[in-house]
Amino acid sequence: MTDSSAPQPEQRVLDNLLQGYRRFRSSGWSPHRERWERLSEGQQPEVMIVACSDSRVDPAQIFDVDPGEIFVVRNVAALVPPFETTPGHHGVSAALEFAVQVLKVKEIVVMGHGMCGGCKAALTQELHGAEPGQGGFIADWISMLDDARAPVAAEFGTTGRSAERQMEQAAVRVSLDNLMTFPCVRHKVGKGDLKLRGAFFAISDGQLHLMDEATGAFAPAS
Repeated sequence: MTDSSAPQPEQRVLDNLLQGYRRFRSSGWSPHRERWERLSEGQQPEVMIVACSDSRVDPAQIFDVDPGEIFVVRNVAALVPPFETTPGHHGVSAALEFAVQVLKVKEIVVMGHGMCGGCKAALTQELHGAEPGQGGFIADWISMLDDARAPVAAEFGTTGRSAERQMEQAAVRVSLDNLMTFPCVRHKVGKGDLKLRGAFFAISDGQLHLMDEATGAFAPAS
């Protein structure tokens, strides 16, 4: 016999969200009203971060920043597609254009992470051939990593953490290369008005790694 007084799953989820909202109102908004009033007039973040949608890697939490400090785009595997003018809805490209041309950010950080399901699927190709709505949208999105996958698979195989980490970090390099296909990005990087950085957050130990621009290798941040 079930307890009819017990909250239903959907109500429990909403209740948890509302509890968090109430905490935010009391400790995050009310004590900092002046800051929120300034933010209501506009935003001036200096950094754009491209990160994964994964619930474990919130850039605001990892970098311990306040609202208004970073402009964030999150998607499967933290990917930036190449510059394209074909018909379609170019969400990442629109956000990138806004950050670079309107907000005039000074840096763009592409941050991959450990245990990335999108990168793992790109490596194993487990969703290859799936129908849209059954994994096909994901498969099409992560096909951007196909060229980068080949050398990783040849040297490290397609299973295990060593291979997965190589794929996760290769994905960051792919997105950085794709960023440079955008004329507005390439122009500002060339003038010295914009800097591109690669980063990798290891979920297992909470360590942030930064990419060496010359070698493409990642090393722990000090």
